[in-house]
Amino acid sequence: MTGDAPVVAVMVPLAAQGHLNQLLHLSRLISARNIPVHYVGATVHNRQAKARIHGWDPLELANLHFHDFDIPPIPSPPPDPMAETKFPTHLIPSFQTATVHLRGPLTNLLRSLSSHARRIVVIHDSLMAFTVEDIDSIPNAESYNFHSVSAFTLAVYEVETKQTNGNKNSIIKDLNVPSFDGCFTPEFWEFMELQYGVPIKYCGNLYNTCKAIEEPYLEILQSINHETRHWAIGPFNPVELGSPRHTHPCLEWLDQHETDSVVDADKGDVFDGEVRRSELLEGFERRVSGRGLVVRDWAPQLEILSHPSIGGFVSHCGWNSCMESITMGVPIAAWPMHSDQPRNAVLMTELLRVGLLIRDWANRNEIVMATTIENAVRKLMASEEGREMRKVADELATAVRRSVADGGVSRVEFDSFISHITRDD
Repeated sequence: MTGDAPVVAVMVPLAAQGHLNQLLHLSRLISARNIPVHYVGATVHNRQAKARIHGWDPLELANLHFHDFDIPPIPSPPPDPMAETKFPTHLIPSFQTATVHLRGPLTNLLRSLSSHARRIVVIHDSLMAFTVEDIDSIPNAESYNFHSVSAFTLAVYEVETKQTNGNKNSIIKDLNVPSFDGCFTPEFWEFMELQYGVPIKYCGNLYNTCKAIEEPYLEILQSINHETRHWAIGPFNPVELGSPRHTHPCLEWLDQHETDSVVDADKGDVFDGEVRRSELLEGFERRVSGRGLVVRDWAPQLEILSHPSIGGFVSHCGWNSCMESITMGVPIAAWPMHSDQPRNAVLMTELLRVGLLIRDWANRNEIVMATTIENAVRKLMASEEGREMRKVADELATAVRRSVADGGVSRVEFDSFISHITRDD
């Protein structure tokens, strides 16, 4: 426990890898402003988060405090590769268990912190509202809703559900916006409805994006929900990387290849090398030796994308991966599978024009042939259209880097948020 502090921040992430990572990076940014940050989660989930901080500067960790709470054992059946919907249904019991059983320990922590701090700033994933519902019983605590998806995806959802026709033309007209069919399971829709139905008074909304990327969609969100503040303070991930303390073997492999000559293909999940070993055809790694590399353990995704030999990124378009590719100026071959990914793919390919689709979402149940993937990669890497995408991606990366520099739009937004939560009243 920290000593008395004027303001402390408490992070409450959803127990999914991409959500854990985003609030972990935000914790780093806030703690760098000399604000103690308390990161709350089940022991098993915090272990995943802690595995991501092994390369951080120890000074960045001085103000970061993990609170590991025990929750009942979570039934976690293996993923079903034959399921009609690719949403990771096996994770839903984890979401449900953590949401319910973290509520009491979190409330106790907030009450303990309330006696030492002038203000408690609770930043919670929008899908953890039930867990923080007791916050209204703590007078010096404030709730901030963190959205882990793109502003575009959220704005389209808000327009559709609220039927705000005045904005509908500006955001959907002439766009092939995929439906949510096949994106989620009924169980997850029920989980979301539970979270969105919690009557909490939010003091603001936070987004891992920036106006340089999504200003039109942030403006729509502000117009729909104009009673609370909105801060676009991304990207949370570093925009420039120094020399890594520990060089991963895959980076050494990339050093041997020419600029823009390698495609990074990443599923965006926690990779179990032993499980996946059986999924590779016998002799596959031997046949691609020298031309390709299979990484079986955790891979430093941001460092890989920042490497000069990387010229393209085959991605399912989770928002973390989209932000990282934008930040590093790498165009995407989009292959969405579930959740917000199909709509993120529209943002990347049709609006930002920094990528292309491998498969249209309407054809999601069709088998993707090897020739389809090959043609998409060839277009991305070795065509005039691909070179134009790379140019646009470079320009967007430059705009994003400027946004977090002194006077940049994201820096101004983040400074505004810090000023708001540390205000004297």
